[in-house]
Amino acid sequence: MSNPIIRTFAASLLAACWAHASGAYAQDLPSPWTEAGPLSEITADTGETDPAVRGIWQSRGYGRIVAIYADGLTQYEVGATCYRPDRASGSLSAMDSVGYRYFRMLPDGDSAIFQLLRGDTNVVFDRLADLPESCRDELDTGPEAVAEAFLDAFERHYAFFDRRPPDHAARAARVRALVTPGMNEAGLWDALSSYMEGLSDSHTKLIGEVDGERRRVQDGQGVTLPRERAAEGGERAWLNGLIGEATAALGDTAHHTGRDRILWGVIDGRIGYLQIFQMGGFTDREDFGSDDWAEAELAEFDRIMDEAFAAFGRAGVERVVLDLSNNRGGWDRIAKAIPGRFTDRSYTGFTTVSRGSGLAPFPHVIEPADGPRFTGPVALLTSDVTVSGGELATLALRQNPNVTQVGATTRGSFSTPLAKRLPNGWLLELSNEVFAAPDGKVYEEHGLDPRVAVDVYPADAPVEGHWRAVMYAATLDRAVSDPD
Repeated sequence: MSNPIIRTFAASLLAACWAHASGAYAQDLPSPWTEAGPLSEITADTGETDPAVRGIWQSRGYGRIVAIYADGLTQYEVGATCYRPDRASGSLSAMDSVGYRYFRMLPDGDSAIFQLLRGDTNVVFDRLADLPESCRDELDTGPEAVAEAFLDAFERHYAFFDRRPPDHAARAARVRALVTPGMNEAGLWDALSSYMEGLSDSHTKLIGEVDGERRRVQDGQGVTLPRERAAEGGERAWLNGLIGEATAALGDTAHHTGRDRILWGVIDGRIGYLQIFQMGGFTDREDFGSDDWAEAELAEFDRIMDEAFAAFGRAGVERVVLDLSNNRGGWDRIAKAIPGRFTDRSYTGFTTVSRGSGLAPFPHVIEPADGPRFTGPVALLTSDVTVSGGELATLALRQNPNVTQVGATTRGSFSTPLAKRLPNGWLLELSNEVFAAPDGKVYEEHGLDPRVAVDVYPADAPVEGHWRAVMYAATLDRAVSDPD
């Protein structure tokens, strides 16, 4: 394709790596959510912290200690040992780039909810009398210390060994057999990488620099993405083809917008079409995690949705095809805003709980959007590319009786990545949060099965097959019974 917008989008999507952060509303929620005070900033614009939150705090279920002083805060990783990791390499991922910025104090002042982003995952912290002595020890960056910190993080926090065998003991034995005192970086990297073989979890990864070379280990990419990346022209040519065919089919109604992350239009004058490739990145702001960034992203998303749904209303569309078949995830505030465009009532879309927190699952409430909405029949198109925030939106939409999921089973990787720095500065991200449907069913690893199965990206026609699947979804007359 010669369209420079398509080329720009394809490049930006390939380069983007958005880890989703779970938004939540405090509405009819169990303790401690309803007991917590108002949301406040930990650090003011002056650089001074709020006196109410100064002290030493340890998380429930996330393996962190945060020491908050008058002029800032220091974060430690804690498990079998406690250490302040080397961060000289700078941020290695989106989740690694943000620290705790907000708190909600609980009534006794000895516990509080901390958040990375406003409306983000609620992490409960408890006050400690003092910083543990082990946190003051000299940082050991030797291969054995790094390996043990890596293994300890998995043993304490990884939530899905039951779904992704073998268990921790078998994987840890594999690593310990390879680690030797004084081994070089490349050998240590290979040893830790061996732990992750066959894990099939795209939210669990190891990122670091080895002998001056940036490396990354990540499994669980499904079938379609690896196949298209290996094909002639690679993933970029495939994406260009998909976007080109869709815009041609939509004709004058096509709108490719939101920094090319959203495509919408009207099919045959009667079917609304909305494809969302990513849950965020709609603006060119680079201050990820700031209030200004969040406000701008939500405002631009709402502007686009207002325009699209108003156009659907003027056209009198009979149904909408919501295409999340190439959605790579992102910010969960967006993932929750999407189903809000298809409902007139509030409802629980899904729940979350982190391993080891000792807390009850947190219900995430879908609120009807303030702008134009569509409450008629919706065909939701998914595939094995649909992952992370795309799956959360799908899970929430499945609670809406007007929505029929069509296509292929989603990737099965829901959990917000827990980003933990190893002593030598390498970054481990792993899945520690369990996302579930309101009835408690967990779809991690397996994914969300469609009600109507269609091959969205067939191997012999990965571009043409997609639009055929769209048109098939557009012609469905009624929802069918859920396979569950």
